[in-house]
This record gives sequence, structure tokens and C-alpha cells, in this order.
Amino acid sequence: MADGNHPDRTAIQASQLEQLRKLVAALSPSNKFYTKKLQAAGITPAVSLLADFSAQCPFTTKAELVADQAIHPPFGTNLTFPLERYTRFHQTSGTTGLPLRWLDTPESWDSMVQSWKEVYLAAGVGPGDKIYFAFSFGPFLGFWLAFDAGQQMGALCIPGGSLGSAARVKAILDNQATVLCCTPTYALRLAEIAQAEKIDLADLRLEKIIVAGEPGGSIPAIRERLQQSWRGAKVFDHHGMTEVGPVTYECPAQPGILHVIESAYLPDIVDPKTGEPVARGVTGELVLTTLGRIGSPLLRYRTGDLVQAVETDDCACGRKVLALRGGILGRVDDMLIVRGVNIHPSAVEAILREFEDVAEFQGVVQNQSSMTELLIRIEPAPGCGNIEELTRRIETKLQLAFGLRVPVTIVKIGSLPRFEMKSKRWVKGGMGE
Repeated sequence: MADGNHPDRTAIQASQLEQLRKLVAALSPSNKFYTKKLQAAGITPAVSLLADFSAQCPFTTKAELVADQAIHPPFGTNLTFPLERYTRFHQTSGTTGLPLRWLDTPESWDSMVQSWKEVYLAAGVGPGDKIYFAFSFGPFLGFWLAFDAGQQMGALCIPGGSLGSAARVKAILDNQATVLCCTPTYALRLAEIAQAEKIDLADLRLEKIIVAGEPGGSIPAIRERLQQSWRGAKVFDHHGMTEVGPVTYECPAQPGILHVIESAYLPDIVDPKTGEPVARGVTGELVLTTLGRIGSPLLRYRTGDLVQAVETDDCACGRKVLALRGGILGRVDDMLIVRGVNIHPSAVEAILREFEDVAEFQGVVQNQSSMTELLIRIEPAPGCGNIEELTRRIETKLQLAFGLRVPVTIVKIGSLPRFEMKSKRWVKGGMGE
């Protein structure tokens, strides 16, 4: 064991190998989706090295899973047990394509609840806390896991249900919530509502805001704005996916660093184009094998998340698990190439959130004469003074960051959409709209 009772790399990898062997043994021949893959790759429960598994096992892609469910409706063939064993249904948001349906057995569900408890432990959440969940409980995975895990941690869990935003702010105050769970976008929206409705936050008991669903939690400008808006409540980032479960939690000692829950995953980082492993410090795509979710597993799943790993031995918290600098940097399929310049939406948002007079924004993308053009629409905050000066400063900042001119236009206050779930700020449309 390492200092602070955190496992060292030898212990982490030994546990991963043991779990991997059990997983492979469970899949063949009962899981039709993976039996063919494993047999074709020559992978057996006797796998001796994690590196050998990563080298031999083919990737799994979302496109494969979507096709499998289309051919074998409604749930596909990636099920390790008879359908009667499954008790939980969830589905992806469908923001990057058709939604995926996902089933879990009680055992697989419990393994993910344990991972969510790791998130709470790292955030310092436990008995005596009151967690407010500011979202409607739909078919998406994260809400339910976070709620179940919070109960098991001994916290009082308060659902936001179908309440409106103003009612949720009042519920946070009235119930003296100490923890808020939502997306970073919606945390900003709730603060905006509190100000617009003149809701007095003087008696706010909120200590922590746990965010996920978007990269914003690891963007310094957004963190700072959230903490200012919520009277110093600490922002704590993490991320996960319906297909795999809770994946990371923020390092307690270093904001902007996410630790992968390696007790539940075998992670790799690869070049998005070649699929080959990348060196530490090089941005690549996160690939995950779920070790405990045996009922509906994923082997070498291409998440589409762009990350940058740092050396685990250097982390101030003492943990030796994989550390990702800057959290989720963007998505492989989100990157824009504007006049030859690579631009990630999260990089644009990081700049715009530095301006307190920006209440909301929208990126408009259009192909003109075989070239991609970009326009930014800005909704100013109420009380913004010199709008022309704000526009000039934003255009200058964007030009300095990306080396190209990005036009900025101002729209009416309240005209841009707000989001409770993952934000959809990037749209295709006419540049003059």
C-alpha cells in the first residue's frame, strides 16, 4: 500500500488482472456480443498481462453497439445473463447519435454504486450532509446512481424532481442543503435565477457543488464564477457515461485533475486516428474496460473523450491511479477545423466564461465554400455597460487564442436557451442569423 492507505501501482494492477480474468470467464459463451470478439482475438480467462489484453483485444465502438441493438431489438446481444436477471433500465442522452439502451443486474448496479461512493468520499461528502439533486429523474444513469450512493453514504438525499428553477433554489435554501449535484451549466443557471428573482442567499448552507455532464467543472473560469455565485461553495468535478458508469473524481489536492476509478476500470489512452497508445502528457482518447459491470460490460470502449494523463507518482493526494490534467478536454467528434485551426468548444467556453458580462453564449457553425466558419452569439448579463466594448474584448481574446478572427454578435437578454441537462450551445446555421 502507498502512503495515506492508497494502493500502489502493483496492487492496483493485480486487482485489475484478477477482475479481468473473472470478466472474460463470465462472458464466453453466454455473452453473444463479446464471445466472437474474444475468440477471434485469442483472449481466454488465462490472460497473464494487462498489456497483452490491451494489445490483443479489439476496440468496441458506440456505432457497433447501436447497430447491434438495431439488429437485435430492443436491447441487443451485449447481455451476459438471461433477461430475467436484469432489474435496471437506462439509456444514453443521444447527443452524439441514436440513444443506447442499457440494462443492469443488481450486482452490476451495486458495482457502479460503489464507484459513485468513491466520488463522494473524494469530495468529502458523508453522513450529516444534505444532497440536493437539481434535475428531473429521467432514463439517464447518473442521477439514479448518485442518489443511491448518497443514501448509502448516510446523507439525506433531496430530489429536485419536476420543480422549476426558482423553486429549486428555494428548496436548496429551505432544506439547508450542503451539497448540490447538477451540470455546471445548470448551476450557473440556478445562480442566475436567484439573482433575477431576488432570492436572498444570505442563509445559504451550501458547501460543495458536484458537477458532471460537461467539461465546465475543470475549467478555471467556470469554477471561479460558480464559487462566487454560490457564496464560496467548492466546485468538485467528476465524469461518467451511461455505457460505463462513474469514471473519475476530482483530485482532493489538485483542482483540475481527475482521477480514474481504476478499481472499476482498465483505462488506456490512444491516438484517436491510429488507435495506438500515446505517451504521458500527450492528448488522446480515453478507452475503458469495465471490470465490475459484468451483466452489460464493455471491453476497450472508445469513449470519444479527449484527455491528457500525467504521472501518477507526482500527485499531491498520494493516489497512484491514473490522473487526467484538465479533466475532459473535449470530444473527438466535437473538434472544429476553422480555416485550418483546430478548435475545441471547451476552449472557446473557457475564454467566454472569463467575462462576467457574458450571461450565455451560442456557437454557430456553417460550411461556406468548403470551409468551416464560426460565429459566436453573446447574450449580455443584465446591467452590462458598454456592449460594443464587450464585443471588441471578446473578439480580441479569441483572436489571440486561436490566431483567427471569430465574429461576435450580441443578442437580446433572455433570448438564448438554458439547459438543465447537457448543454447544446453549438448549432449549425446561417452566419447572418
